[in-house]
Amino acid sequence: MFAYLIRRTPMAAVAALAAASLGGAAKAPSVVTIGNFTFAAPVVTVPVGATVTWVNGDDVPHTVVATDKSFRSKVLDTDDRFSFTFTRAGSYDYFCSIHPHMTGKVVVTAS
Repeated sequence: MFAYLIRRTPMAAVAALAAASLGGAAKAPSVVTIGNFTFAAPVVTVPVGATVTWVNGDDVPHTVVATDKSFRSKVLDTDDRFSFTFTRAGSYDYFCSIHPHMTGKVVVTAS
């Protein structure tokens, strides 16, 4: 039956059917790349429950530290990753403790 629906149904309907079959869609993680001494993108907006992952693409170490101390990474060498799942709505400013001019923000919205 699903094969018939996939052949005869527009893609949006197929995606909705797949999400319903799997009990709802999972929240996709957001990725912030660290490169050239910047966080790209400097502002990320995600829903409550989303995970944000920072990836150091620079050839020097960096950190990711929330100004409200809600999260803090270890020193990230090249290609290291740090992830944090946001469970409350709000605005979370962060910076690199090694290079404090590097700043960013995660805006978490109620779903």
